[in-house]
Amino acid sequence: MKEDLMDIICCPLDKHDLELQADEREDDEVISGSLVCTECGESYPIEDGIPNLLPPDMREEAPA
Repeated sequence: MKEDLMDIICCPLDKHDLELQADEREDDEVISGSLVCTECGESYPIEDGIPNLLPPDMREEAPA
């Protein structure tokens, strides 16, 4: 995920800003981490450079 995407995305639940918590970076991209809503505190995972902005009740966890 490119970091400049933070300028245009928001929490899908309440439309507030998201805060980036990057675990792994590669050049100017975030490979893994999470996006956390500054208002409701909901967390959205970033896996393989792709943010999952589905509401929590719509996410399907992949079996380990």
